[in-house]
Amino acid sequence: MSLITSVLRKVGLAMVAVALLVSTFAVSVPTAMAETYTVKMGANNGMLQFEPAKLAIKPGDTVEWVINKVPPHNVVFDDKAIPGQDKAFAKSLSHQQLLMGPSEKVSTTFPADAAPGEYTYFCAPHRSAGMMGKIIVGG
Repeated sequence: MSLITSVLRKVGLAMVAVALLVSTFAVSVPTAMAETYTVKMGANNGMLQFEPAKLAIKPGDTVEWVINKVPPHNVVFDDKAIPGQDKAFAKSLSHQQLLMGPSEKVSTTFPADAAPGEYTYFCAPHRSAGMMGKIIVGG
């Protein structure tokens, strides 16, 4: 009888350990995976625009800008038009180098702790032509 009790106790403890291990994984799995979004640099119709001009994302998501039409283009975040107006952060999000060829691309991953709000960016060579975009980071 004591042998059966001992075996049952060990099996019970093993089941509790497995249940705790499984529940730990369930709690640590993120509720949503990070996404990657594409923005065209130069509209399909040849206009000097970003497509889409506005994009809503979550912290941790990545935005990829791809040359589409009428290069050269780049992506420069306006430090006066982002939450906190942080020059260093705007620079870290930006890609100052001009992209020249079809399908060339750059990407930025917004940090998981990025402040919610609107992040305005532009193409430096075409800013005066109105080539601007916004990334709206949700909380």
